[in-house]
Amino acid sequence: MDIIKKPSWHISENEVTDEALFNKRRDFLKLGAASIVLTTTVMEQLSAVETTKRDPLKFKKTSFGKDLNINDFNQASTYNNFYEFSLKKSEPAKLAHTLNPSPWDIEIGGEVEKPFTLSMEEIIKSYPLQERIYRFRCVEGWAMVVPWIGFSLSHIIKLAKPNSKAKFVKFTTLFDPKQFPDQAKGMFGNIPYPYVEGLRMDEAMNDLTILSVGMYGKTLPKQNGAPLRLIVPWKYGFKSIKSIVKIEFVQEQPINTWNAISSKEYGFYANVNPQVDHPRWSQARERKLGSFFKQKTLMFNGYEKEVANMYKDMDLRKFI
Repeated sequence: MDIIKKPSWHISENEVTDEALFNKRRDFLKLGAASIVLTTTVMEQLSAVETTKRDPLKFKKTSFGKDLNINDFNQASTYNNFYEFSLKKSEPAKLAHTLNPSPWDIEIGGEVEKPFTLSMEEIIKSYPLQERIYRFRCVEGWAMVVPWIGFSLSHIIKLAKPNSKAKFVKFTTLFDPKQFPDQAKGMFGNIPYPYVEGLRMDEAMNDLTILSVGMYGKTLPKQNGAPLRLIVPWKYGFKSIKSIVKIEFVQEQPINTWNAISSKEYGFYANVNPQVDHPRWSQARERKLGSFFKQKTLMFNGYEKEVANMYKDMDLRKFI
């Protein structure tokens, strides 16, 4: 008989609220004083819900997310950083209709046995999908809790068969000015494109690291990075790159987009660390969307037990 030992972050399935109940939380009266927190921004959110149909997914519910209160779907889908659409967090939900997530292919290459391409259809059919409830923390000081649906990045890595030269994994977002309006602005866009992120190989292989194809029971909304995005829950949100079209195994540490824009503000690792402030934002405390009061920021966003060993010999004030 197999005995499954559940990690410390697990929560029983009967404590996970389904999407129908999440959507009922839209009533501001239930938020009470908490509605004051985002005021006009929240009002914009509720008027910006994407109407594009999302397909239900077949997945296994897990107990990831012990003691976490999940944000409702509207909060998670209408308060987004997606600069390919806009700098304003409420705008991606309004503008994301230009993104066409199907058909969609992902190139796998670099230091691998043989480069190949996977379609989203192949990915969804080939990998066992799970629901994982994770904390999500932005470097700007806001946070949320989301039930992501996806699979371990390690599945792709094992399929790719990287060679001994592969030390990092590099991810690239789609570049298509017709689908992403800000990319059409060229040098006048919000950031340089395409968006690039990276992980060290051991980070990529960590069990917490997933590629997400959905949330709240269905495929990802376009503004949340459809059809495929990375989720690394112990790192700040900008590491969780959206709308991925390329995964490369490389020898040298990739220059991720925000580090290229401002190396003094953004490092490669971007581990959630309440002891190291961003030049513009304190990281000691955070405000969860929908909450009036701030709460203490947890080291590694609450996943210290699972990931701290990867950084035990590193100066976390230097390698930010």
